[in-house]
Amino acid sequence: MTTHGATTAHVHKAPEGFIWKYVFSQDHKVIGIQYFCLALFAVFLGMTLSVLMRMRLAWPGVKIPFMSSDFTPEMYLALLTMHGTIMVFMVLTTAPQSGFGNYFLPIQIGAADMAFPVLNMLSFWTTFVSLMVLIAAFFVEGGAPIGGWTAYPPLSALGSIAGPGQGAGMTLWIISIAIFCAASLMGAINFITTTIDLRARGLSLMRLPLTVWAWFVTAILSLLAFGVLLAAGILLLLDRVAGTSFFIPGGLVVSGVVQSQHTGGSPLLWQHLFWFFGHPEVYIAILPGMGVASHVLATFARKPVFGYRAMVYAICGIGFLGFMVWGHHMFISGMSPYSAFAFSIMTMAIGVPSAIKTFNWLGTLWGGQIRLTTAMLFALGFVSLFISGGLSGLFLAQPALDLPLHDTYFVVAHFHLIMGVAAIFGIFTATYYWFPKMYGRMMSEGLGKLHFAITLPGVYLIFMPMHFLGMAGHPRRYADLTGVAYLKDLLPVQQFITWVAFATIAAQFIFLFNFLWSLKFGQRAEINPWRATTLEWTIPSPPPWDNFAGHEPIVYHGPYEYSVPGHAEDFIPQNQDPASVARSLASGVPGGVPGNDARLKR
Repeated sequence: MTTHGATTAHVHKAPEGFIWKYVFSQDHKVIGIQYFCLALFAVFLGMTLSVLMRMRLAWPGVKIPFMSSDFTPEMYLALLTMHGTIMVFMVLTTAPQSGFGNYFLPIQIGAADMAFPVLNMLSFWTTFVSLMVLIAAFFVEGGAPIGGWTAYPPLSALGSIAGPGQGAGMTLWIISIAIFCAASLMGAINFITTTIDLRARGLSLMRLPLTVWAWFVTAILSLLAFGVLLAAGILLLLDRVAGTSFFIPGGLVVSGVVQSQHTGGSPLLWQHLFWFFGHPEVYIAILPGMGVASHVLATFARKPVFGYRAMVYAICGIGFLGFMVWGHHMFISGMSPYSAFAFSIMTMAIGVPSAIKTFNWLGTLWGGQIRLTTAMLFALGFVSLFISGGLSGLFLAQPALDLPLHDTYFVVAHFHLIMGVAAIFGIFTATYYWFPKMYGRMMSEGLGKLHFAITLPGVYLIFMPMHFLGMAGHPRRYADLTGVAYLKDLLPVQQFITWVAFATIAAQFIFLFNFLWSLKFGQRAEINPWRATTLEWTIPSPPPWDNFAGHEPIVYHGPYEYSVPGHAEDFIPQNQDPASVARSLASGVPGGVPGNDARLKR
């Protein structure tokens, strides 16, 4: 329900002093930037770990500078675990939803702030603590955990008796994930409440930008999924430190010793709980990117989104079906063939709303006056990667094919394309698109296009060959396979992938330089440089602390009114008075576009 005056219901006073303005800020925009900076640090840390892993795979005897010990297989598994955890939780979950969602959702719905500003601040600092605890796992005795980002029991539940990497580092890993879950639950409550209660007058659900729909559905997924992972993490921690047996079966023998104190637990229970979170997590990472891509494609094709309502229903359908398919991660666990068949059918069914979105993106582009800005290029790259990564998922949805492919590089290629790289392209799209609004300056289009020209071919040259490695039987999680006769001839492929990975990672420093340089030296941005329609482009750049300076906007139009026949401008902002639009249609003279209103420029 849209409530008149809701945008002023949760206004808090302007922050005073550096600490309350930039550190413990309650301003959703500052908190969004804090989340973005945390994710930016995390992504470069994660890429550094991936560089070390690739060096070990391509040149098994390599000596890493500044490392006093040999690069052991256990060290490789620790890097793999931390790389996956950092990228999934601290980057792909954090930047699209908590970063850009925090910054722009209130502005796009005409609100002064999030519904619960203090809770918003606490959610960020809880996430920050989670990252610090996770990094601390590198420095404790026994080092970082080696169980992968899935932390499968029983080994992860036993403690240091299970071997290297299962001691204090594993405990810190579990605590970090539990803290992150708590932060995500706080954020989800805030997003849902803000979207439902603080919309401006006239902003019905079917006038919401697709970005808001994506953030809203993602918040619902987070609320339902992270609660399950939090409970699972607590149970796993109790198995490690309190002698319980939730995930440890009776009669388990470790290093020749029967673990008689544990009885009746089930490692498969962890898999069910983890993947009940884990598959919605794929959509927690990718749905915001879908929303941003839809938004940007319409803006730079200068066309309304093709099939807006179908796109909304597809987002909701993906969110619903995302909870029905977790079992396809467990086809090799020995589940009943009937259960496997049911999960396979549901997995194929989730392709229907995904296909709707894909065809609607193509329909939006068809016949449009396409402007190939950097943001548009990355949006097109997102669509390309989403299709490519999704197609390989059709193979893994079939139990008969998943059995031989599951533990191979085919899966690595699939989830990196669909969940990792596609989501990161969504982050790049959002950054290049909203940077002018966030900082009042333009990023360099030349450097941005160079960044795109290296990154898109690079990621395809990295992950497409991995599909062929998987079909050749190359197992994942192994640091060295040169001693395996049928795989040793594949080493040149790993080396090729590694060289391309080096070049692609180097290109990300072009983005970093462009971002940092543009903060101070970028060209000054207009209020609405892209001639877009949504409410964030009707206020100054960067926005004031209370967004609309106490003036509650009124929404009269849908979010994608582009190229309206007979209108002098090729866009109609959501808050443009219909009488002004009527005069413009009658006279052919621009009708007082709010984005250029002198009152808003002050």
